[in-house]
Amino acid sequence: MRGLLWKIYEVAMGVALLIAAPFFLARKGGHYRQTLRGRLGLEADTTPRKPRVWLHAVSVGEVGVAATLARALPPSTALVITTVTPTGQAQAKKAFASRASVAYLPFDLSVSIERFFRRHNPRALVLVEGDLWPLVLFKARNRGLPIAVVNGRVGDRGYFRLRRVKRLAPRWAAWLYGSVDQFAVQSPLDRDRLLEFGVPPDRIEVTGNLKFDAPEPTRPEIAPAIERLANGRPFLLAGSTMNGEEAEVLGAFLSAGGGDRALLGIAPRHPERWNDVEELLASRSVSYVRRSQLPSSVDSRIDVVLLDSLGELAGLYAQAQGAFIGGTLVPTGGHNPLEPAVFGVPVVVGPSMYNFVEIAERFDRAGAWVRAADARELAAVFTRWLDDPTEARALGARGRALIEENRGAVARTVALLAPWIAAVR
Repeated sequence: MRGLLWKIYEVAMGVALLIAAPFFLARKGGHYRQTLRGRLGLEADTTPRKPRVWLHAVSVGEVGVAATLARALPPSTALVITTVTPTGQAQAKKAFASRASVAYLPFDLSVSIERFFRRHNPRALVLVEGDLWPLVLFKARNRGLPIAVVNGRVGDRGYFRLRRVKRLAPRWAAWLYGSVDQFAVQSPLDRDRLLEFGVPPDRIEVTGNLKFDAPEPTRPEIAPAIERLANGRPFLLAGSTMNGEEAEVLGAFLSAGGGDRALLGIAPRHPERWNDVEELLASRSVSYVRRSQLPSSVDSRIDVVLLDSLGELAGLYAQAQGAFIGGTLVPTGGHNPLEPAVFGVPVVVGPSMYNFVEIAERFDRAGAWVRAADARELAAVFTRWLDDPTEARALGARGRALIEENRGAVARTVALLAPWIAAVR
């Protein structure tokens, strides 16, 4: 009976992929087409097929967490890192270099998963923050792999979605989470939500958020060019912006004095939107340059830099006198505010931070950032920072202190995984 259910699941998954493919290829063809071979398990791998720990990280943010964890593992631990997105794949190749094999997560189909297992020989599966695929978990369990979730969280959207599923299929959530041997979660709230879905208490440990333990990123190649473009002006950086936000950020920047007072950097979250953001800049009365087209010398004032590059944003925050975190003025749940805070850079966010509830609560309690409800309030924040740099630096210092107070998750997580890592080695 169980075998029949899995066949039905695979047929449904295959049909869903076929139906969705034209839509995704039409909207983001270049983005998804390059993932296809890897997700079918067809990409070549030239590394030795020795036993490995499999770290799965969906995209850029999770790759950063995986890299933080990997740095604390014994150097002799063989790793394979999987991602879902091309941006995550590029970041993983950069972050892990020769330290690990990098691949795409196979589609949740037997043929893709079996190819992946034969090629990479994983002996333990560690899922960064979650991303639980039923057939991947089932196949891993059948092969005897221990499975852990690290830096785990049950966000508001996922929580309410699973509650609806639980009402329709009471045993589904318990079965899905029951495939995981150990959860290392960020907060007591995440623990309580897992308990509600039937996870036994002895399988859950609150280890804290690994993102607090991330090291300071290195100075990016573009740093000297930003100094030349700023030419003594403060540098305001809007990172990981989403559709609809760039116009709001640009309006706030102009209201705060624009290029007369500062240089603005805009880093859209998704590469396929770089050209759209350039069209916006071209339609407004600002002088701008794309990071990929930086001139060798600057003859006139530049107001805005469009950061059409990958892997540079986190390190570039070090040069900013203020940072806006994208995905917060539009209802997409926000992005990681720790990247600028680790440098003591003052941070402003919009109202949407549901992807980082625990971190947001800590920043609110410590008064370590500013919340802006809309573009008008964002403009007021930019203006205050430019008028009173001392106040801005004090805000940034509170953010840096908050990070220092919350370090330690890496050590607790590695201790939890130690028996499995030793067995694989």
